[in-house]
Amino acid sequence: MQSHHQSTSATYTTIPISPSDVISRSLHNLSATLSRHLRPWPQLLGSGSQSFSRPSNSFLSRASANSRYFRANYAVVIAATSALSLIGFPLSLLLCSAVFALWLLLYFFREDPLVLWGHCVSDRFVLLSLAFLSVLTVWVCGVFQNLALGLGIGVLICGAHALLRNSDGLFIDEDDAVSTGLVRPATSA
Repeated sequence: MQSHHQSTSATYTTIPISPSDVISRSLHNLSATLSRHLRPWPQLLGSGSQSFSRPSNSFLSRASANSRYFRANYAVVIAATSALSLIGFPLSLLLCSAVFALWLLLYFFREDPLVLWGHCVSDRFVLLSLAFLSVLTVWVCGVFQNLALGLGIGVLICGAHALLRNSDGLFIDEDDAVSTGLVRPATSA
């Protein structure tokens, strides 16, 4: 007998979802992602003299392993250094934080389509709108240099940590191993 496989594709629900529902579900997704991927801070800082060492000939593999393992922590560090670079400009900090929150809620952690006034807003429109809003906010606030400095410092801190943190003994969970391509997912026969 031949088995008939029906191809399925992911489709959006046809039930209109209010913007407040989209935001609450996005907040839930953000919280779940952080709780799943954020490593304990003492583990990031290391305990003992063996946690940090000069990289041997495999510094790229060490940096890659640490980047995968601590990616959520590195994102928090970069966001914090960016926010600290704007501490002297409270209105700019508030506006840039609001735009950052919009990116997280409306683009990165949104599952359902955004429906405004009965019309489904395309992902491309959301992306372009958020990009325009980001550029406009940085331009109006005049904090490009400060923000670039904060981002640069955060990237340097994370890069130095990724190179110097001994990656021996750091293990990723099964979901991370599958998503990074380290192992293949089990298939049913």
